[in-house]
Amino acid sequence: MKSREEALEYALSFEDTYKDAPFHDPNWQLVRYRGNSKAFLWSYERNGHININLKCDPEKAYYWRQIYRSVQPGYHQNKDHWNTVVLDGSVPDEDIRMMIAESYDLIADSPTRRIYEAVKMIPRGRVATYGTVAMLAGDRKMARAVGNALHKNKDPENIPCYRVVNASGKLADAFVFGGINHQERMLKEDGIEVIDSHVDLSKYGWNGPGPEV
Repeated sequence: MKSREEALEYALSFEDTYKDAPFHDPNWQLVRYRGNSKAFLWSYERNGHININLKCDPEKAYYWRQIYRSVQPGYHQNKDHWNTVVLDGSVPDEDIRMMIAESYDLIADSPTRRIYEAVKMIPRGRVATYGTVAMLAGDRKMARAVGNALHKNKDPENIPCYRVVNASGKLADAFVFGGINHQERMLKEDGIEVIDSHVDLSKYGWNGPGPEV
């Protein structure tokens, strides 16, 4: 990804986004989230390359900078919460898209972000149903959206989607986790008993934070 057009096109593929040029300067083009009008991508040309500024979690900000020389502290923005990515061809498209998606999730009140935050709360040794995750994410009716979000999970080390099962305690189909019995192996490593691809929800089910019964 080396052009402004590619970056803008991908950013605009997210729900409820629009392009803006607030400074009356064609060099600066932003993509905002319609829900709160906040920009999650700033694009501009500098030193012969298109640059994009992206919001990021402080820990991930430094992670990306350590990997790629072309990822730098945010130009004219908070250095802890923003990175500048120089589109010089040295950063793989997949990682640029991941950084843009992370910026969108931080700016937008997106269902996917709320789903991931809910899954992060599931403690080791417990499982939650899709319905429970949907409830914790703010909408009991979006259990199907939970499944879609977890299928696209790009950070399984921090978002333990293997701890989510269906309403009867059944594990997901093998392909969802990249191989037969992978989810089962992960759950067993957590100390959870799996019998015939099912988990006993009365024993291991988790319904959200609060005092244990």
